[in-house]
Amino acid sequence: MSTIAFPVSDSSPFNAEWFAHASKGLDQAGQSLLALAVDRVRKPLQGLLAKTGEPLAEHSAAVVGILAELGIDAETRASALITVLPPEADGAVGGPDAMRKEFGAEVVSLVQGTRALLRLGNLAGQAKDDAAQGGDQKEMQRKMLLAMAADLRIVLMRLASRLQSLRWHASSKTPYPPSLARETMELYTPLANRLGIWQLKWEMEDLAFRFQDPETYRTIAGQLEEKRVEREAFILAAVHALQSALADAHIPAEVTGRPKHIYSIWNKMRLKNLQFSQLFDLRALRVIVEDERACYAVLALAHSLWTPVSDEFDDYISRPKPNGYRSLHTVVTDGEGRSFEIQIRTHEMHQFAEYGMAAHWLYKESGPRGGKVAAASGYDQKVSWMRQLLAWDKDGRGQVAPAPDEHIYVMTPQARVIELPAGATPVDFAYYLHTDLGHRCRGARVDGQMVPLLTRLATGQTVEIIAAKSGGPSRDWLNPQLGFLASPRSRAKVRAWFNAIELQQRISQGQAMVEKELQRLGKTAINLEHLAQQLEFARADDLYVAVAKEEFSLRQIDYLLSPQKGRAADAAAPAGAAPEARVYQSGTDNVVKTGKSGVLVVGVDSLMTQLARCCRPAPPDLIVGFVTRGRGVSIHRHDCPSYAALAERQPERLIDVDWGDTGEALYPVDISIHAAERDDLLRDVSEVFAKLRLNVVSVNTHSRRSLAHMVFTIEVKNGEQISRALAALNELSGVSAGRH
Repeated sequence: MSTIAFPVSDSSPFNAEWFAHASKGLDQAGQSLLALAVDRVRKPLQGLLAKTGEPLAEHSAAVVGILAELGIDAETRASALITVLPPEADGAVGGPDAMRKEFGAEVVSLVQGTRALLRLGNLAGQAKDDAAQGGDQKEMQRKMLLAMAADLRIVLMRLASRLQSLRWHASSKTPYPPSLARETMELYTPLANRLGIWQLKWEMEDLAFRFQDPETYRTIAGQLEEKRVEREAFILAAVHALQSALADAHIPAEVTGRPKHIYSIWNKMRLKNLQFSQLFDLRALRVIVEDERACYAVLALAHSLWTPVSDEFDDYISRPKPNGYRSLHTVVTDGEGRSFEIQIRTHEMHQFAEYGMAAHWLYKESGPRGGKVAAASGYDQKVSWMRQLLAWDKDGRGQVAPAPDEHIYVMTPQARVIELPAGATPVDFAYYLHTDLGHRCRGARVDGQMVPLLTRLATGQTVEIIAAKSGGPSRDWLNPQLGFLASPRSRAKVRAWFNAIELQQRISQGQAMVEKELQRLGKTAINLEHLAQQLEFARADDLYVAVAKEEFSLRQIDYLLSPQKGRAADAAAPAGAAPEARVYQSGTDNVVKTGKSGVLVVGVDSLMTQLARCCRPAPPDLIVGFVTRGRGVSIHRHDCPSYAALAERQPERLIDVDWGDTGEALYPVDISIHAAERDDLLRDVSEVFAKLRLNVVSVNTHSRRSLAHMVFTIEVKNGEQISRALAALNELSGVSAGRH
């Protein structure tokens, strides 16, 4: 034990009486560590005030007292004293190296972590409370606070410090800043709730509510006071009745009245739209017994003494709350119809309900409260569980938290919190804020310092993007080896930008080719949109892209605009020749004719046919025909969506068709492939076609969010070849293939 003397006088917050309370539960080494911290900070803290006017010495002493009540270890209590030292007073404990030598690495880590959270909290508190995103931002701030707190004892120190600030302002009748009261409700009380520390949660809620809405607070407090004598007499009678019944049943138990908290009363009135007089649980009992079996025995006994209220029973023992809270809750009425609540729990459940898991799980179960941290493996496991417990969604339901290293939380210069995947860079940050800002991103400042764009960000940093007035992303950003982007969302936006640029280039290229062809034909005055629709394209841009990608032959335009060529060919046929179905070749979209005939047009002689590009039919597909203007019959698969649309608009142009003697004709067929992006995917797919000896005439690929979509155009003779190709492709790992 340290030989440091503590004054008996009450004038100093660090007196002997205080130390006896502050060191409660600590062993001799822990008491010595706490005494050393007091000796280092006692003089530097004299006369110093917080920004709100609270004396820092009194504040730190009270915070240690709260931590002592929670049973927190000596390192945390000592850190709470050192943390409040202002930067200019840090010399009292030396720099990090001196502090580490005197107090140990654990204390240094706690002090540095707590100060980082303080700076972060100050920045986050400056964020605008935008109605459109206020809830999301508070959720982000909670997550960021937890992400910054590598050791959850830091969170406990922050809770204790905030509670003490509220207590001081209430006792000194000093106005409390509304922004801090709101922050308490939105950040700190949810943290206390998720840690299960009801004592801190309820007191912080009541005090913050007192400063947020003083009129409502005074009204409810006055209404409670008016009925206090009557309520206390009723509770006393109920306690005696239950104690007597418990004694007769030989059930050892502690029965007391349960205090009601003003904020919880107001919250229930607000949520259930009730008047103060309609609240049934202003009168409440708490029963503490030895074991779970006794809990249910007391429940049965209470229901035999009074009438239970239906739908007002909760069994949190068999179904604990997400934060681990366990108890039985029931509401009963006496003979005069007066309702009151009864909570029934064991001593262990009560200890947990009051102090949460924080004081019980951080330390060895076999040792005294406030002992040393448990072995690393058990400690890490419990911290991991607590981190999961501390994650919740907007509705307050407990959720399993992601692993601590899966996300980071950074801030804009306006203190808006942004969640990004771990490893995210300033470019990811820019794309999260706005797609156009990401495209124009040229530099970044992190915490005021210029950094390279491939810098990995860390939780708590403030990021500012430097953007050009115009421009686009770099192709280097898509190179995973360079590390410019960690977010799939950002990569998708960069790819979309380059795809859009490529599309515009193809449109320009195709338009120039179409216009050149029209000049050759002397048809420059033609409406291009109308021309595209005649060629079965939805719009002219689609025609231009198909021409630029060589998926559409310009000869088709020649046939459409020069139908006399077809008529001249018909005139050359011998008179009286027998009707014969023919396939006219026009570009790559038609059958490569090597046999006698391809498609039979029922009842029509010598009519030009062509296979539709939209569905690419091949034997033995069921086929249908549509008579086009100037290009003969367009052959579609019977289930083709484009054909269905044409048939609905112009049913008079439908015509029956069937396959003739296809012989050795080859038909172009589109095979659509979806697969997860991986190395050698294109090689594996190509090998399938090579083994089946199928000729690939074109390939179109694109990727989105790590998924690849590929369309292969292959030449086949019949449906059997298509079936073999699809079966082989679907045997590849992660590949799904089908007709396009």
